Amino acid sequence: MSLNWQEDHDYLELVKDLIYTDDVQSLKEYTQHHYSNRLEHSIQVSYKSYRLAKKWGGNVRATARAGLLHDLFFYDWRQTKMGEGSHAYVHPRIALENAKKLTDISPLEEDIIVKHMFGATIAPPKYKESYIVTLVDKYCACEEVIKPLLKKVKVKAVEYSKVVHF
Repeated sequence: MSLNWQEDHDYLELVKDLIYTDDVQSLKEYTQHHYSNRLEHSIQVSYKSYRLAKKWGGNVRATARAGLLHDLFFYDWRQTKMGEGSHAYVHPRIALENAKKLTDISPLEEDIIVKHMFGATIAPPKYKESYIVTLVDKYCACEEVIKPLLKKVKVKAVEYSKVVHF
């Protein structure tokens, strides 16, 4: 099994009608977790979730597709404030409405998209696939922030060691 989503033909077959749409591709214009854009984040969540669903006997199609669409909203969440509630509550519902404009959404996919912020929101997921995407989303968010920060710390440590001469 490929570790690169672009080489995984089974994965691509599941998302090919979505991933290259203008709406999904436009996500690259939005910063997600400081060091990534929303398209990169959505693809990573989708692909890693797909691989776990495959390993654990879940619905791989729904997991891959809903994982890709879970953050399908078109605004900078750091600057745009929603009057209806917190970003954690509002953006999954906006993503679901946008996803429904692109494709038919099953009840499983709807639960995955709307509940992916569980932990920051109250309503728990109904399905294991929803839990998979929820947990992978958190993992990817941490990875997207921590890896670049560690790289910066290593660079600073090397620079510091050259000045201090242990």
